[in-house]
Amino acid sequence: MKYSVFGMDIAKQIIQLHTVNPETGEVERHKLKRSQVLEFFVRREPALIAIEACGGAHWWARKLVEQGHEVRLLHPKSVRPFVLRNKTDAADARAIWTAVQQPEAHEVAIKTEVQQSVLALHRMRAQLMKFRIMQTNALRGLLYEFGVVLPQGHTALLKALPETLGALDAQLPAILLDSLREQWARVQQMQVEIDHIERRLASVLRDTPQCQQIAEIPGVGLLTATAAVATMGEAASFKSGREFAAWAGLVPRQRGTGGQVRQLGLSKRGDVYLRTLLMHGARSIVIRHRNLPWIAALLARRPYNVAVAAVANKLARTIWAVLAKGKPYDPAAFSAVA
Repeated sequence: MKYSVFGMDIAKQIIQLHTVNPETGEVERHKLKRSQVLEFFVRREPALIAIEACGGAHWWARKLVEQGHEVRLLHPKSVRPFVLRNKTDAADARAIWTAVQQPEAHEVAIKTEVQQSVLALHRMRAQLMKFRIMQTNALRGLLYEFGVVLPQGHTALLKALPETLGALDAQLPAILLDSLREQWARVQQMQVEIDHIERRLASVLRDTPQCQQIAEIPGVGLLTATAAVATMGEAASFKSGREFAAWAGLVPRQRGTGGQVRQLGLSKRGDVYLRTLLMHGARSIVIRHRNLPWIAALLARRPYNVAVAAVANKLARTIWAVLAKGKPYDPAAFSAVA
């Protein structure tokens, strides 16, 4: 009996399936409620099930793998070209079924619950950081209207603002001062919540050998180590460090015609959050180790931001090498020519 292939378009309530009977060639379409999907597949022989990587896809993948099926998560860009006409759930399921059978379909590694939990902590921390910045910027702007210029930087603001508010007791109306103090209390509470999340991430770092291995790499700290391991899934899903760096969007875009290829700016594909962390780590390497021969030579022949992007590319490749090969980081490799 031939292997069955299913294209599965997921949603919150209704799931659309598309398959072709391998024996008869008959096209089969199934429209199921969410509660019927697992029951439908538990009665089937092991099959290949393709799902577009989106919200809830990893949960469905884990459940279907437990039933003995092979599940492949496809990048949305691999599916989009096969939606030929009107976009409907049935058309999406058919496009997924077609895309998974293409040799160059880009797959996404299935994440575990722990990996998804770590990424959720990162997302919550990033959101709290955004809210904190918005609140402190609002405080700066409001007080600037009354002739008060607060120092830059969150740490300097923590020290200066209580004393500044105390000095304004006799100048500003009580209704405004009370509101400013309430907003400052919200900023402090957000900082407490950020610290709680960072302590939880630190416990993940201590309990995860992979995170500890890449944390030895210069430029890789708590956030980068935990985010990289959780985002990659399985390092072996990438053929090389070069492929992982390209997946992270740290390689140039290319445009060519007539046999001539032009190198453009960074592709900026892949996970924006992980790429941002890698760029920050690379920037710290360039600042702290700019006297190393290969970094000094890189800065001599390329603009600063281009050099930082090149170091971030090397950082991504080093992370992949440590995780994929299972060998500890060699400090001598850091001093080698990039």
